[in-house]
Amino acid sequence: MATKDAPVNNPMIDPVTEEYRVIAPGHTFKSVTEEVSRIVLTSHTPLGWFFGFVLAGSVAGVLLTAVTWLFLRGVGIWGISLPVAWGFAIINFVWWIGIGHAGTLISAILLLFKQGWRNSINRFAEAMTIFAVVCAGMFPLIHVGRPWLGYWLFPYPSTMNYWPQFRSPLLWDVFAVSTYATISVVFWYIGMIPDLGTLRDRAQSRFAQFFYGLLAVGWRGSVRHWVRYETASLLLAGLATPLVLSVHSVISLDFSVALLPGWHTTIFPPYFVAGAIYSGFAMVLTLAIPIRKFYHLEDLITIRHIDNMGKVMLATGMIVAYGYSTEVFMSWYSASHWEYFMMWNRMFGPMGWSYWVLITCNIALPQLMWLRKFRVNVGLMFLMSLVVNTGMWFERFVIVVTSLTRDYLPSSWGTYRATKWDYMTFVGTLGLFTFLFLLFVRFLPMIPMSELRMMLPQAKVKEVHGEPLPPPHRASSSGTPVPEAGD
Repeated sequence: MATKDAPVNNPMIDPVTEEYRVIAPGHTFKSVTEEVSRIVLTSHTPLGWFFGFVLAGSVAGVLLTAVTWLFLRGVGIWGISLPVAWGFAIINFVWWIGIGHAGTLISAILLLFKQGWRNSINRFAEAMTIFAVVCAGMFPLIHVGRPWLGYWLFPYPSTMNYWPQFRSPLLWDVFAVSTYATISVVFWYIGMIPDLGTLRDRAQSRFAQFFYGLLAVGWRGSVRHWVRYETASLLLAGLATPLVLSVHSVISLDFSVALLPGWHTTIFPPYFVAGAIYSGFAMVLTLAIPIRKFYHLEDLITIRHIDNMGKVMLATGMIVAYGYSTEVFMSWYSASHWEYFMMWNRMFGPMGWSYWVLITCNIALPQLMWLRKFRVNVGLMFLMSLVVNTGMWFERFVIVVTSLTRDYLPSSWGTYRATKWDYMTFVGTLGLFTFLFLLFVRFLPMIPMSELRMMLPQAKVKEVHGEPLPPPHRASSSGTPVPEAGD
């Protein structure tokens, strides 16, 4: 689609395709290397980073306070009760796991489909995945009431001859999330090795040279190293791709195997996966837009990235809307009194306001992203990312709470009211996530220099007399081209 609403003389628009560029013109191997490495190797940390770090650490301290009190007093400090035995803990668990899905999709699936625009955002999207899984994995442990016995969830030989219930989807979560976290960490680290070698060679202090050299595990940038690196990346992408579909599908089975109205449905696996990618891309935008502004990376994280992420959000948002409409249709078409009442209760019951919040945030407002002028407006897309993440949290709230408060028997109906400890735990995980992300941004390369250098015009294959001659598409740690002709 042509960019007709943009100025013709805009250097960020390709005059041939009339599309926004993925990377600003004029960059060289050296300039890309310097622009990314300066953020990590600078001796003058911006005051804004310190302010955000202290603020995030303070909010993470709220989490520590809430969890400490939980260990001392038990889960009774939360708002959970009968019949709502699952409250904020499970809502937040599903929400955080969903946020992590965009990192895997950007890193693995878009790599296999050779989508070059992913290169500027895949590194911190992978980091976002890991930190989101850290926040998510905490909730099932503290929700069981005795987290120090969490190892009982794993099958191991013990004197009690006690084994977990393998037919329970709650146990499936343990293996799905642990596998997801392992692959994500390995994929993230393997992708950073070339850039860690660059930081090792450019570092001035002895400690930085030792630290990044240790993490670079002897990377030299030789042909042999590049071949092994690219082979490992493709293998890990192939392993990670099924996880994008399987992890949230397994988590959806926590609900769909139950017999409660609103839970016992076969649409949950694809519905949950689409919602996870939807909220995950929204969180990538929430992180990318402030980062590109604070560190002046507008020429590396361009409008093209924001526009493409808006398109992915729009597509997955429509799938989520289809899931909502299917739930409404089946509650009528099934001729089940309980399913019909469940949907009526969601819309007009005591907590019906939460249903209309999610409809507004997840379906109504995102329709603005059909407009290209909206998708290329950085401020509006940032606000939209916050709206979508809010709506996806309320989606999990509606699924968990409304079905539990009113099931088959009116005599077992109840209500749910979160306590201050519920809110403190949730807000605290936001602080922990931001705290970890700021550490990553400061001490590790958040944009893959090696992959960006391969996108430059200098790295393209040229032909002389009809014979393709590959130019030096790798670059040394100083940013100058290095011929790939042996070790």
